[in-house]
Amino acid sequence: MSGELPLPLTAHKQVRLARRLLDQSYDTPITIEDLSREVALSPYHLIRTFKDAYHQTPHQYLVGRRIARAKELLRNSDLSVTEICVAVGFESLGSFSTLFRNVAGLSPSAYRNNSQPATNKAYIPLCVCLLHGIEDQPDL
Repeated sequence: MSGELPLPLTAHKQVRLARRLLDQSYDTPITIEDLSREVALSPYHLIRTFKDAYHQTPHQYLVGRRIARAKELLRNSDLSVTEICVAVGFESLGSFSTLFRNVAGLSPSAYRNNSQPATNKAYIPLCVCLLHGIEDQPDL
C-alpha cells in the first residue's frame, strides 16, 4: 500500500469526465481553468486528483494525446508537419517539434520517414476499458 486513500466517488467521476473532455477536444486550446470549470473542481484539486488517478497531470495527458494523434497522422497521411501540428492542437511548430522529439525520440519528419502505415488498430479488451474508465475509445 502506498498510503494513498482512494478518490471519493464524485471526484473519481469528475476526473474521468476531465479525461474524456481532453480526449474529445485535444485539438482545441483548453486551459486548466476551462477544464476545472467544466468538471466543477478547483484547478489545483483537479491537477492533484488527475495525477493520483492517471499518474500524470492533465497537461501531460493532453500533450501525450496530441502526440499520439500526430504519430498516427504522420504514419497514415500526406499532411505536412505544419498541417499536423495545427490539426492536433499545437499553436507553435517549434514547441510541437520539441515536444514530439522529447516523446518519440525523433523529429516529426524523421518519425514519418521511419514509420510504416498502420495496418490495423490495436484491440483493447472491454474489461481493460472498464477498469480504466474508458467509455469511448478515441479514433487514434
